[in-house]
Amino acid sequence: MFDVILKNIGKHITLSKEEEDYFTSKLVYEVYKKRDVVLEPGKVALYTYFVTDGCLKLYEYDNNGFENIITFVPKDWWNSDLYSFLTQQPATQYLQAIEKTELLKLSKTDLEDLYVKIPKFERFFRILHQNSHLALTNLVRNNSSLTAEEKYDKFVERYQGLELRITQKDIAAYLGITPEFLSRIKRKRKKMDS
Repeated sequence: MFDVILKNIGKHITLSKEEEDYFTSKLVYEVYKKRDVVLEPGKVALYTYFVTDGCLKLYEYDNNGFENIITFVPKDWWNSDLYSFLTQQPATQYLQAIEKTELLKLSKTDLEDLYVKIPKFERFFRILHQNSHLALTNLVRNNSSLTAEEKYDKFVERYQGLELRITQKDIAAYLGITPEFLSRIKRKRKKMDS
């Protein structure tokens, strides 16, 4: 059960068998059905989540009631409402399963304990948070400078194969366009490919 998360961590730090065992003893396994809400606004994000199978979406509603998807969280990715998790203030975003999803969660308390007992975890989570910040910066930059077609290309590149598993409505909400406009983009691409 822990192979996926240990491989993920192994991209940035090396753990001894004892360190792996200590780390995995802090993880809690949970399964969410499609549409189950993992975190909602007003609740404090007590955990950071690692997806071992399935996919989540992190989103919020704008002032007009439109859903704005900030990111998708497929297998082998970490996520939470980071501001809420780090500050222990109420979340402003939803984290929801878009298909059956298996998670390993790590509490803020246990993460702080890991920093003390296995200091290399500070390096791992620093890298993770830096990468998250860079991805968010690129998303903001792309949303203001790319055409809808270019945004769709970036989506397909970043989330390879995910466009086949999630709804067109969710992809459109991520791209900031209507589902109808997304259909036109896909039809145009299909004609170009034939």
